[in-house]
Amino acid sequence: MTQNKIFGSLLLIAGTTIGAGMLALPIASAGLGFGTSSAIMLILWALMAYTALLMVEIHQFAPSDASLNHLAQRLLGRKGQLIANSALMFLLYALCAAYIAGGGEQVNQKLSTWLGLNLPPQAGAILFTLLVGAIVGMGTHCVDLINRGLFALKLLALLLMLALLLPQVESPHLLELPLNQGLIITAIPVIFTSFGFHGSIPSVVRYLGVEVKALRRIMLFGSALPLVIYLLWQLGSQGVLSQSQLLENQSLSSFINQLASVLHSEYLSSAISLFADLALATSFLGVSLGLFDFMASSLRQEDNATGRSLTAAITFLPPLGFALFYPQGFITALGYAAIALVILAIFLPVAMVWTQRQMRDAANMPTGYRVAGGKLALMLATLCGIVVIAAQIFS
Repeated sequence: MTQNKIFGSLLLIAGTTIGAGMLALPIASAGLGFGTSSAIMLILWALMAYTALLMVEIHQFAPSDASLNHLAQRLLGRKGQLIANSALMFLLYALCAAYIAGGGEQVNQKLSTWLGLNLPPQAGAILFTLLVGAIVGMGTHCVDLINRGLFALKLLALLLMLALLLPQVESPHLLELPLNQGLIITAIPVIFTSFGFHGSIPSVVRYLGVEVKALRRIMLFGSALPLVIYLLWQLGSQGVLSQSQLLENQSLSSFINQLASVLHSEYLSSAISLFADLALATSFLGVSLGLFDFMASSLRQEDNATGRSLTAAITFLPPLGFALFYPQGFITALGYAAIALVILAIFLPVAMVWTQRQMRDAANMPTGYRVAGGKLALMLATLCGIVVIAAQIFS
Protein backbone atom coordinates (compact mmCIF):
# COMPACT_ATOMS: atom_id res chain seq x y z
CA MET A 1 0.00 0.00 0.00
CA THR A 2 1.40 3.38 -1.00
CA GLN A 3 1.33 6.68 0.88
CA ASN A 4 -0.49 8.09 -2.15
CA LYS A 5 -3.44 5.77 -1.49
CA ILE A 6 -3.50 6.72 2.18
CA PHE A 7 -3.43 10.42 1.35
CA GLY A 8 -6.14 9.98 -1.28
CA SER A 9 -8.34 8.10 1.17
CA LEU A 10 -7.84 10.77 3.82
CA LEU A 11 -8.94 13.43 1.33
CA LEU A 12 -11.94 11.31 0.36
CA ILE A 13 -13.14 11.28 3.98
CA ALA A 14 -12.45 15.00 4.39
CA GLY A 15 -13.98 15.88 1.02
CA THR A 16 -17.13 13.90 1.77
CA THR A 17 -17.52 15.72 5.08
CA ILE A 18 -16.82 19.27 3.88
CA GLY A 19 -19.84 20.21 1.82
CA ALA A 20 -22.95 22.31 1.81
CA GLY A 21 -23.66 21.41 5.44
CA MET A 22 -20.78 23.70 6.39
CA LEU A 23 -22.80 26.68 5.14
CA ALA A 24 -25.53 25.95 7.68
CA LEU A 25 -23.27 25.94 10.74
CA PRO A 26 -23.23 29.70 11.48
CA ILE A 27 -26.98 29.93 10.84
CA ALA A 28 -27.86 26.92 13.04
CA SER A 29 -25.58 28.08 15.87
CA ALA A 30 -26.40 31.78 15.52
CA GLY A 31 -27.55 32.27 19.12
CA LEU A 32 -24.96 30.05 20.81
CA GLY A 33 -21.77 32.06 20.69
CA PHE A 34 -18.42 30.82 19.44
CA GLY A 35 -17.38 29.00 22.62
CA THR A 36 -20.54 26.94 23.02
CA SER A 37 -20.84 26.05 19.34
CA SER A 38 -17.16 25.00 19.25
CA ALA A 39 -17.64 22.77 22.30
CA ILE A 40 -20.63 21.06 20.66
CA MET A 41 -18.58 20.56 17.49
CA LEU A 42 -15.75 18.90 19.42
CA ILE A 43 -18.13 16.54 21.19
CA LEU A 44 -19.96 15.53 18.02
CA TRP A 45 -16.69 15.10 16.11
CA ALA A 46 -15.41 12.78 18.85
CA LEU A 47 -18.67 10.80 18.65
CA MET A 48 -18.47 10.40 14.87
CA ALA A 49 -14.75 9.56 14.95
CA TYR A 50 -15.48 6.87 17.56
CA THR A 51 -18.22 5.24 15.48
CA ALA A 52 -15.97 5.42 12.39
CA LEU A 53 -13.41 3.38 14.33
CA LEU A 54 -16.21 0.94 15.18
CA MET A 55 -16.72 0.48 11.44
CA VAL A 56 -13.00 -0.31 11.06
CA GLU A 57 -13.38 -2.95 13.77
CA ILE A 58 -16.32 -4.47 11.88
CA HIS A 59 -14.59 -4.44 8.49
CA GLN A 60 -11.49 -6.28 9.71
CA PHE A 61 -13.37 -9.61 9.70
CA ALA A 62 -15.26 -9.01 6.43
CA PRO A 63 -14.23 -9.04 2.75
CA SER A 64 -12.64 -5.78 1.63
CA ASP A 65 -15.51 -5.14 -0.81
CA ALA A 66 -18.24 -5.56 1.84
CA SER A 67 -20.90 -2.85 1.72
CA LEU A 68 -22.96 -1.58 4.65
CA ASN A 69 -25.84 -3.61 3.26
CA HIS A 70 -23.71 -6.78 3.37
CA LEU A 71 -22.37 -6.11 6.87
CA ALA A 72 -25.84 -5.40 8.27
CA GLN A 73 -27.24 -8.60 6.77
CA ARG A 74 -24.32 -10.72 8.02
CA LEU A 75 -24.39 -9.43 11.59
CA LEU A 76 -27.97 -8.25 12.14
CA GLY A 77 -29.97 -10.40 9.70
CA ARG A 78 -32.68 -9.42 7.28
CA LYS A 79 -34.23 -6.86 9.67
CA GLY A 80 -30.90 -5.10 10.12
CA GLN A 81 -30.43 -4.99 6.36
CA LEU A 82 -33.91 -3.49 5.91
CA ILE A 83 -33.23 -0.83 8.56
CA ALA A 84 -29.89 0.06 6.94
CA ASN A 85 -31.42 0.42 3.47
CA SER A 86 -34.39 2.45 4.73
CA ALA A 87 -32.18 4.81 6.74
CA LEU A 88 -29.81 5.27 3.80
CA MET A 89 -32.67 6.13 1.44
CA PHE A 90 -34.20 8.58 3.94
CA LEU A 91 -30.82 10.24 4.50
CA LEU A 92 -30.11 10.68 0.79
CA TYR A 93 -33.59 12.07 0.10
CA ALA A 94 -33.34 14.51 3.04
CA LEU A 95 -29.91 15.74 1.92
CA CYS A 96 -31.10 16.15 -1.68
CA ALA A 97 -34.07 18.18 -0.41
CA ALA A 98 -31.74 20.42 1.62
CA TYR A 99 -29.38 20.99 -1.30
CA ILE A 100 -32.21 21.75 -3.73
CA ALA A 101 -33.66 24.29 -1.28
CA GLY A 102 -30.26 25.94 -0.72
CA GLY A 103 -29.29 25.76 -4.39
CA GLY A 104 -32.62 27.22 -5.43
CA GLU A 105 -32.00 30.23 -3.21
CA GLN A 106 -28.62 30.79 -4.82
CA VAL A 107 -29.97 30.42 -8.37
CA ASN A 108 -32.75 32.93 -7.69
CA GLN A 109 -30.26 35.42 -6.27
CA LYS A 110 -27.98 35.07 -9.32
CA LEU A 111 -30.88 35.58 -11.73
CA SER A 112 -31.98 38.65 -9.80
CA THR A 113 -28.46 40.16 -9.58
CA TRP A 114 -27.22 39.37 -13.07
CA LEU A 115 -30.39 39.52 -15.17
CA GLY A 116 -32.79 41.52 -13.04
CA LEU A 117 -35.29 38.63 -13.01
CA ASN A 118 -37.44 38.48 -9.88
CA LEU A 119 -38.76 34.93 -10.14
CA PRO A 120 -40.69 33.03 -7.44
CA PRO A 121 -38.52 30.96 -5.06
CA GLN A 122 -39.71 27.72 -6.65
CA ALA A 123 -38.21 28.64 -10.03
CA GLY A 124 -34.64 28.50 -8.72
CA ALA A 125 -35.23 25.07 -7.19
CA ILE A 126 -36.57 23.69 -10.48
CA LEU A 127 -33.68 25.12 -12.53
CA PHE A 128 -31.06 23.84 -10.07
CA THR A 129 -32.62 20.35 -10.07
CA LEU A 130 -32.83 20.21 -13.87
CA LEU A 131 -29.17 21.21 -14.23
CA VAL A 132 -27.79 18.70 -11.73
CA GLY A 133 -30.29 16.03 -12.75
CA ALA A 134 -29.14 16.25 -16.37
CA ILE A 135 -25.51 15.74 -15.30
CA VAL A 136 -26.35 12.80 -13.04
CA GLY A 137 -28.45 11.24 -15.79
CA MET A 138 -25.38 11.15 -18.06
CA GLY A 139 -23.67 8.69 -15.72
CA THR A 140 -20.93 8.36 -13.12
CA HIS A 141 -18.06 9.19 -15.48
CA CYS A 142 -19.55 12.55 -16.39
CA VAL A 143 -20.25 13.35 -12.72
CA ASP A 144 -16.69 12.39 -11.79
CA LEU A 145 -15.08 14.69 -14.37
CA ILE A 146 -17.27 17.67 -13.49
CA ASN A 147 -16.99 17.07 -9.76
CA ARG A 148 -13.17 17.06 -9.84
CA GLY A 149 -13.04 20.51 -11.39
CA LEU A 150 -15.71 21.90 -9.09
CA PHE A 151 -14.03 20.44 -6.00
CA ALA A 152 -10.69 22.07 -6.86
CA LEU A 153 -12.41 25.44 -7.33
CA LYS A 154 -14.29 24.92 -4.05
CA LEU A 155 -11.04 24.49 -2.11
CA LEU A 156 -9.59 27.66 -3.66
CA ALA A 157 -12.74 29.61 -2.82
CA LEU A 158 -12.65 28.25 0.74
CA LEU A 159 -9.05 29.34 1.29
CA LEU A 160 -9.74 32.80 -0.17
CA MET A 161 -12.89 33.18 1.94
CA LEU A 162 -11.08 32.30 5.20
CA ALA A 163 -8.10 34.53 4.31
CA LEU A 164 -10.46 37.50 3.88
CA LEU A 165 -12.67 36.75 6.90
CA LEU A 166 -10.23 35.91 9.69
CA PRO A 167 -8.34 39.24 9.77
CA GLN A 168 -11.68 41.02 10.33
CA VAL A 169 -12.68 39.06 13.46
CA GLU A 170 -13.72 41.17 16.46
CA SER A 171 -13.04 39.53 19.83
CA PRO A 172 -16.19 40.87 21.61
CA HIS A 173 -18.34 38.83 19.21
CA LEU A 174 -16.48 35.65 20.20
CA LEU A 175 -17.23 36.15 23.91
CA GLU A 176 -21.02 36.20 23.51
CA LEU A 177 -22.90 33.55 25.49
CA PRO A 178 -25.94 31.47 24.39
CA LEU A 179 -29.14 33.52 24.34
CA ASN A 180 -31.17 30.57 25.65
CA GLN A 181 -30.83 26.80 26.11
CA GLY A 182 -33.41 26.02 23.45
CA LEU A 183 -31.06 27.25 20.74
CA ILE A 184 -28.53 24.56 21.75
CA ILE A 185 -31.15 21.86 21.10
CA THR A 186 -31.93 23.35 17.68
CA ALA A 187 -28.26 23.47 16.65
CA ILE A 188 -27.27 19.90 17.59
CA PRO A 189 -28.87 18.01 14.61
CA VAL A 190 -27.44 20.37 11.97
CA ILE A 191 -23.93 20.31 13.47
CA PHE A 192 -24.14 16.53 13.76
CA THR A 193 -25.12 16.14 10.09
CA SER A 194 -22.12 18.22 9.00
CA PHE A 195 -19.81 15.44 10.29
CA GLY A 196 -21.46 12.67 8.27
CA PHE A 197 -18.90 10.73 6.23
CA HIS A 198 -19.66 7.13 7.23
CA GLY A 199 -21.20 6.26 3.89
CA SER A 200 -17.73 6.57 2.34
CA ILE A 201 -16.03 4.13 4.75
CA PRO A 202 -16.79 0.97 2.70
CA SER A 203 -15.36 2.69 -0.39
CA VAL A 204 -12.14 3.52 1.48
CA VAL A 205 -11.84 -0.07 2.76
CA ARG A 206 -12.40 -1.39 -0.77
CA TYR A 207 -9.69 0.95 -2.06
CA LEU A 208 -7.07 0.29 0.62
CA GLY A 209 -7.91 -3.25 1.67
CA VAL A 210 -8.36 -4.27 5.31
CA GLU A 211 -5.34 -2.44 6.74
CA VAL A 212 -6.49 -1.67 10.27
CA LYS A 213 -3.62 0.61 11.31
CA ALA A 214 -3.88 2.75 8.18
CA LEU A 215 -7.68 2.87 8.35
CA ARG A 216 -7.59 4.07 11.95
CA ARG A 217 -5.30 6.96 11.03
CA ILE A 218 -7.44 7.85 8.02
CA MET A 219 -10.66 7.95 10.07
CA LEU A 220 -9.14 10.13 12.77
CA PHE A 221 -7.17 12.58 10.62
CA GLY A 222 -9.67 12.58 7.75
CA SER A 223 -12.46 13.67 10.12
CA ALA A 224 -10.19 16.07 12.08
CA LEU A 225 -9.41 18.16 8.99
CA PRO A 226 -13.07 19.19 8.52
CA LEU A 227 -13.26 19.93 12.24
CA VAL A 228 -10.40 22.43 11.94
CA ILE A 229 -11.95 24.04 8.86
CA TYR A 230 -15.36 24.25 10.56
CA LEU A 231 -13.84 25.93 13.61
CA LEU A 232 -12.08 28.48 11.38
CA TRP A 233 -15.35 29.09 9.50
CA GLN A 234 -17.19 29.60 12.80
CA LEU A 235 -14.40 31.87 14.02
CA GLY A 236 -14.69 33.97 10.87
CA SER A 237 -18.47 34.18 10.64
CA GLN A 238 -19.28 34.49 14.36
CA GLY A 239 -16.32 36.81 14.89
CA VAL A 240 -17.50 39.22 12.21
CA LEU A 241 -21.26 39.17 12.82
CA SER A 242 -22.96 39.63 16.20
CA GLN A 243 -25.57 37.17 17.48
CA SER A 244 -28.39 39.58 16.63
CA GLN A 245 -27.12 39.96 13.06
CA LEU A 246 -26.85 36.18 12.64
CA LEU A 247 -30.33 35.61 14.03
CA GLU A 248 -31.79 38.19 11.63
CA ASN A 249 -30.55 36.17 8.64
CA GLN A 250 -31.78 32.60 8.90
CA SER A 251 -31.80 31.84 5.16
CA LEU A 252 -28.64 30.98 3.24
CA SER A 253 -28.76 33.87 0.76
CA SER A 254 -29.53 36.53 3.41
CA PHE A 255 -26.69 35.24 5.62
CA ILE A 256 -24.19 35.49 2.76
CA ASN A 257 -25.39 38.98 1.85
CA GLN A 258 -25.17 40.18 5.45
CA LEU A 259 -21.64 38.81 5.89
CA ALA A 260 -20.42 40.54 2.75
CA SER A 261 -22.19 43.83 3.44
CA VAL A 262 -20.79 44.19 6.97
CA LEU A 263 -17.22 43.97 5.64
CA HIS A 264 -17.92 46.09 2.53
CA SER A 265 -15.80 43.75 0.44
CA GLU A 266 -16.72 42.74 -3.09
CA TYR A 267 -13.94 40.14 -3.07
CA LEU A 268 -15.33 38.53 0.08
CA SER A 269 -18.85 38.59 -1.32
CA SER A 270 -17.64 36.86 -4.48
CA ALA A 271 -15.58 34.29 -2.55
CA ILE A 272 -18.45 33.37 -0.19
CA SER A 273 -20.99 33.23 -2.98
CA LEU A 274 -18.68 31.10 -5.14
CA PHE A 275 -17.94 28.72 -2.28
CA ALA A 276 -21.65 28.41 -1.47
CA ASP A 277 -22.50 27.66 -5.09
CA LEU A 278 -19.72 25.08 -5.46
CA ALA A 279 -20.40 23.44 -2.08
CA LEU A 280 -24.08 23.02 -2.93
CA ALA A 281 -23.30 21.75 -6.44
CA THR A 282 -20.63 19.21 -5.41
CA SER A 283 -22.65 17.98 -2.44
CA PHE A 284 -25.80 17.62 -4.52
CA LEU A 285 -23.92 15.85 -7.32
CA GLY A 286 -22.40 13.29 -4.96
CA VAL A 287 -25.53 12.62 -2.91
CA SER A 288 -27.94 12.52 -5.86
CA LEU A 289 -25.62 10.17 -7.77
CA GLY A 290 -25.58 7.84 -4.77
CA LEU A 291 -29.36 7.99 -4.53
CA PHE A 292 -29.74 7.50 -8.29
CA ASP A 293 -27.55 4.36 -8.27
CA PHE A 294 -29.25 3.06 -5.11
CA MET A 295 -32.74 3.42 -6.62
CA ALA A 296 -31.64 1.95 -9.96
CA SER A 297 -30.21 -1.10 -8.18
CA SER A 298 -33.15 -1.50 -5.80
CA LEU A 299 -35.77 -1.20 -8.56
CA ARG A 300 -33.61 -3.18 -11.06
CA GLN A 301 -33.95 -0.55 -13.76
CA GLU A 302 -32.27 -1.18 -17.11
CA ASP A 303 -29.41 1.10 -18.14
CA ASN A 304 -31.18 2.65 -21.13
CA ALA A 305 -32.95 5.94 -21.83
CA THR A 306 -36.30 4.75 -20.43
CA GLY A 307 -34.81 3.14 -17.33
CA ARG A 308 -32.57 6.09 -16.51
CA SER A 309 -35.42 8.58 -17.05
CA LEU A 310 -37.67 6.66 -14.65
CA THR A 311 -34.87 6.40 -12.08
CA ALA A 312 -34.17 10.13 -12.42
CA ALA A 313 -37.86 10.91 -11.77
CA ILE A 314 -37.89 8.73 -8.66
CA THR A 315 -34.61 10.30 -7.50
CA PHE A 316 -35.35 13.99 -7.99
CA LEU A 317 -39.12 14.55 -7.81
CA PRO A 318 -39.65 13.81 -4.06
CA PRO A 319 -36.88 16.18 -2.80
CA LEU A 320 -37.89 18.77 -5.41
CA GLY A 321 -41.44 18.58 -4.07
CA PHE A 322 -40.14 19.42 -0.59
CA ALA A 323 -38.15 22.40 -1.92
CA LEU A 324 -41.17 23.71 -3.85
CA PHE A 325 -43.34 23.72 -0.72
CA TYR A 326 -40.51 24.84 1.62
CA PRO A 327 -38.15 27.00 -0.48
CA GLN A 328 -36.44 28.21 2.73
CA GLY A 329 -36.11 24.64 4.05
CA PHE A 330 -32.32 24.24 3.81
CA ILE A 331 -31.77 24.08 7.59
CA THR A 332 -34.97 22.10 8.22
CA ALA A 333 -34.06 19.33 5.79
CA LEU A 334 -30.53 19.04 7.19
CA GLY A 335 -32.04 18.62 10.66
CA TYR A 336 -34.26 15.73 9.54
CA ALA A 337 -31.30 14.13 7.77
CA ALA A 338 -29.71 13.84 11.22
CA ILE A 339 -32.29 11.23 12.24
CA ALA A 340 -31.29 8.86 9.45
CA LEU A 341 -27.61 9.63 9.99
CA VAL A 342 -27.91 8.63 13.66
CA ILE A 343 -29.21 5.22 12.55
CA LEU A 344 -26.47 4.74 9.94
CA ALA A 345 -23.52 6.25 11.79
CA ILE A 346 -24.30 5.37 15.42
CA PHE A 347 -27.01 2.77 16.01
CA LEU A 348 -25.95 0.33 13.26
CA PRO A 349 -22.18 0.41 14.03
CA VAL A 350 -22.87 -0.04 17.75
CA ALA A 351 -25.28 -2.93 17.15
CA MET A 352 -22.95 -4.64 14.66
CA VAL A 353 -19.89 -4.32 16.93
CA TRP A 354 -21.87 -5.56 19.92
CA THR A 355 -23.03 -8.61 17.96
CA GLN A 356 -19.61 -9.30 16.41
CA ARG A 357 -17.84 -9.14 19.78
CA GLN A 358 -20.34 -11.51 21.37
CA MET A 359 -20.09 -13.99 18.48
CA ARG A 360 -16.29 -14.05 18.51
CA ASP A 361 -16.06 -14.26 22.30
CA ALA A 362 -18.57 -17.14 22.41
CA ALA A 363 -16.61 -19.06 19.74
CA ASN A 364 -13.20 -18.28 21.34
CA MET A 365 -12.07 -16.61 18.11
CA PRO A 366 -9.26 -14.00 17.91
CA THR A 367 -10.58 -10.61 18.99
CA GLY A 368 -8.37 -8.57 16.66
CA TYR A 369 -8.58 -4.78 16.91
CA ARG A 370 -11.17 -3.46 19.34
CA VAL A 371 -12.01 0.17 19.89
CA ALA A 372 -11.31 1.29 23.45
CA GLY A 373 -14.13 1.92 25.89
CA GLY A 374 -15.89 -1.44 25.98
CA LYS A 375 -19.62 -1.70 26.60
CA LEU A 376 -19.74 1.61 28.47
CA ALA A 377 -18.55 3.55 25.42
CA LEU A 378 -21.04 1.71 23.19
CA MET A 379 -23.92 2.59 25.52
CA LEU A 380 -22.74 6.19 25.78
CA ALA A 381 -22.61 6.51 21.97
CA THR A 382 -26.15 5.09 21.76
CA LEU A 383 -27.32 7.62 24.34
CA CYS A 384 -25.75 10.44 22.32
CA GLY A 385 -27.62 9.22 19.24
CA ILE A 386 -30.89 9.31 21.16
CA VAL A 387 -30.11 12.88 22.27
CA VAL A 388 -29.55 13.98 18.65
CA ILE A 389 -32.88 12.48 17.54
CA ALA A 390 -34.69 13.98 20.55
CA ALA A 391 -33.14 17.37 19.79
CA GLN A 392 -34.49 17.26 16.23
CA ILE A 393 -37.95 16.17 17.34
CA PHE A 394 -38.26 18.79 20.10
CA SER A 395 -36.72 21.59 18.07
